[in-house]
Amino acid sequence: MEQKKIKICVLDGYAANPGDLSWEGLKSLGECIIYDRTAPEELLEHAADAEAILTNKVVIGAEHMDALPNLKYIGVLATGYNVVDIAAAQQRGIIVTNIPAYSTASVAQMVFAHILNITTQVQHHSEEVHKGRWSNNADFCFWDTPLTELRDKKIGLIGLGHTGYTTARIAIGFGMKVYAVTSKSHFQLPPEIKKMEIDELFSECDVVSLHCPLTPDTFELVNERRLSMMKPTAILINTGRGALINEQDLANALNSGKLYAAGIDVLSSEPPHADNPLLSAKNCYITPHIAWATYESRERLMNIAISNLQAYISGNPENVIK
Repeated sequence: MEQKKIKICVLDGYAANPGDLSWEGLKSLGECIIYDRTAPEELLEHAADAEAILTNKVVIGAEHMDALPNLKYIGVLATGYNVVDIAAAQQRGIIVTNIPAYSTASVAQMVFAHILNITTQVQHHSEEVHKGRWSNNADFCFWDTPLTELRDKKIGLIGLGHTGYTTARIAIGFGMKVYAVTSKSHFQLPPEIKKMEIDELFSECDVVSLHCPLTPDTFELVNERRLSMMKPTAILINTGRGALINEQDLANALNSGKLYAAGIDVLSSEPPHADNPLLSAKNCYITPHIAWATYESRERLMNIAISNLQAYISGNPENVIK
């Protein structure tokens, strides 16, 4: 029996596939139209008559669902699904799926890209070499920033899901002492990872890395109070969500020297507003939300997105948000 063909609309496909991957697997499942980007006011026009919508960052609310009577499936091209009103979808019988754990290795890699850049200042010293400072140096080497070894340093992880745990394994490989704020019990943790309360972790650790979801409870969990607990030599890493941090409080801590450095891949507003205080903060290293975006990670995302839609079409949906 031939599989039914459905009308599919990708609202904002450019971020996941700027042209180096193929949409052919998705196109084989039905009549498929792909938009690089969709502005909020374009959503209803772009998605008209679609049974299945795929979205990364385009917000889909109850009002959109009511205006799209053919809509039966929303595939979120990410792990986080806060762009969809899940309760409204459930009330209307619309299935919503996400893509779990596709970027785990890549995000953990970015955590250490920031940590290593901050502790050894790779970018800075490379730039200084190209300016001629090594060629004109009296000695066989030079450095003009602190250089820090990671062995025996304490790293604290806020959250110990897939990405947090993978980050922990890398840290163990560097000889770091690993602590975590986690709902897991001591008995569920390997001996190399110690459970710790959040305030103690901020006080004790040389590196704090955020791996928790953004919820009302975690909104701005990094704030003036917790930043004041940290060592002046400490490093804060955020590859989770921008709003986990009060950005003005972090900028103040960096500019005053109360915190040594921060490595940030996410901000509260993306792209950031020109007046975001972290853009001009001292020792704040910012990458433009690319921890997830390695070729391998995006290829995995695309494959799972296609598999999710195939499963829906076959009547056995997978990765459904409950």
